[in-house]
Amino acid sequence: MTKSEIIKILKDKNPHLQLKEVASAVDIFFDMIMDTLKKDGRIEIRGFGTFSIRKRKGRIARNPRTGEKVEVKERRVVYFRAGKGLKDQLNKTS
Repeated sequence: MTKSEIIKILKDKNPHLQLKEVASAVDIFFDMIMDTLKKDGRIEIRGFGTFSIRKRKGRIARNPRTGEKVEVKERRVVYFRAGKGLKDQLNKTS
């Protein structure tokens, strides 16, 4: 699902809102998530999951095409852990 699809679904469920308002709200939501994660924050959406930052150590890797050794610097990555509600929905048997 893309951001524009999310905006369209929200607009369809809330016809009293203008498309620009819905798009702005979605942009603000994603901006808040990114800003919090940039500051090494943690985002918890109950029933859905938790986003956090983890640090990966630097290492020496190998270029698979040439076999040359390449240094990979330390970096931060986003980690998502699904919440109980999401896990239950995914594993629900019909």
